[in-house]
Parts: sequence; structure tokens; C-alpha cells
Amino acid sequence: MSNLQAGTISAISNDQAGILGEWRSILDASSASRGVSPLELAQQTEEFLRLVIAGAADGTATGGVAGANWAEARAFLERLSRSRALLGFDSQHTASFIFSLKRPLFARVQAAYKDGDAALADQLWAVSELIDSLGMHTIQTFQKTREEVIKRQQEELLELSTPVVKLWEGVLALPMIGTLDSQRTQVVMESLLQRIVDTGSEIAIIDITGVPTVDTLVAQHLLKTVTAIRLMGADCIISGVRPQIAQTIVHLGLDLAGIVTKANLADALKLALQRSGLTVTRAV
Repeated sequence: MSNLQAGTISAISNDQAGILGEWRSILDASSASRGVSPLELAQQTEEFLRLVIAGAADGTATGGVAGANWAEARAFLERLSRSRALLGFDSQHTASFIFSLKRPLFARVQAAYKDGDAALADQLWAVSELIDSLGMHTIQTFQKTREEVIKRQQEELLELSTPVVKLWEGVLALPMIGTLDSQRTQVVMESLLQRIVDTGSEIAIIDITGVPTVDTLVAQHLLKTVTAIRLMGADCIISGVRPQIAQTIVHLGLDLAGIVTKANLADALKLALQRSGLTVTRAV
């Protein structure tokens, strides 16, 4: 990446107020300042321009924006990207904060090198490369943060979709909703086994009424869960086996021998109570 010459840095540094005014006007016109208070926008633009000037002024550093002289600028952009990603802004909105600075900087470079075509072209290219590099760093940080947010939300939804409910003394139930895959099976086993340990329950009911389809892979996940429950010294009942699921299991030739299944959660609870030595009777 080309370095900014002393004349370019001086032209930018000597007219910071003008650059900031034009920059904010561009941000307002493009709606890139939407959702950001005027005071916060003023602080962010002033700080970033200061960091750009400071980073560019260190002519001895190498490595482009990855160099030590740009460490503070990178840290600022990372904070900016994370905060805007968490607030729900999109990547275009965040990147516009950086790329909209090009026009004011170009105007100062053109004014400083109006008599030298070669130097003008060189410095315009240097400014363009600099802003592009800083913008790409912003986008990469933004995308990484969004991926972290999405991953955390998926994990939270996964935990919420596998609640372990205590139906009776010694009887737990786990209503399943949605597709059962390897990751979810692991969460199911961990949650259910931990609850068995915490409550000392002897019977666990896995209700698959909300599972849309059962194939070979889903059946294998269920078998793994049942095996883990039995290794903990508890018994397992699978409820919610609808006619369509029963037919699918038969057609696939899946072996669920040794696993007690019931058509609905009520029948499974009734069986669990019977195994616990309890009887439910209708009040007269």
C-alpha cells in the first residue's frame, strides 16, 4: 500500500473541521447516520479522523493497516463494528461510515496537488487504498461479530427448544419440537442426563409429537439418547409416535426393539405412574 506524503497529511490535518463537516453531511444524506445520535456521530468521526492522521503520519511503519501504527485505528473500527452489529445494523450501513470519508479526503488531496498530475494521481490512489483497507477490516470484524451473535442465538434457541419438565416425582419429560440432528441430540442428552442426576428421577419421557419426520438418522439419535439414559440407571419412554411416523419406521426397517413407545404424552405419563406404583383415579 502506498504511503501518504507529508503534503497530503498536512492538507488533511489542517482542515479537519471542514472534512468532518462534509463527512457528516454525506453520512446524513446517505442515511448512514440513521440510528446514531448526533453527539455520538460527532465523537466517532472526530476520533476516527484523528486516528487516520496519526496512523498515516508514522512513515517508518510498514505492513499497511495491519502495521503497529494502525493498531488504535483497527481497535476503534472493531469496537464500532461490534457495537453496530449488536444494535442490528447491516454491513452496508457500517461500511458506509468509512467509505463516505473518501470524498472529503479526495477534495483536500486535489487542492494540495493541483499543479502536479503524477503526485496527485499517486496520492489519490494512496488515500483510496487506505480507506478501502480500513473499510475491509471493518466489514470483516462486523461479519465475525454477526456470526458470533447468530451462533449464540442458535445455541440459546436450541436450549429453549429442549426444556426438561418434571411431570411427577421421579418422572421427567422432554418435549421435542423440530428436527433432531447431531448437535441437538448432544444438547438433549446433556440436559436430560443432568436433570436425572439433579432430581434422582427414574423415568424419562421423550415426546416427539413436534418432530416432523423420523428417518434413520433421527432414530439413531433417539437410540443414543435412550442408551445414555439407561446407563444412568433410569428408564425411557418415547411418546408422540403418530401413524405416519410408525409407518416410516416400519418401511425403513428401523430396530426400536426394547424401547417402550406410546402414541401420546398422556399414555406415557400413565405408564410412568404405573411403573412408579401410582394409580390415577377419577374423583367422584
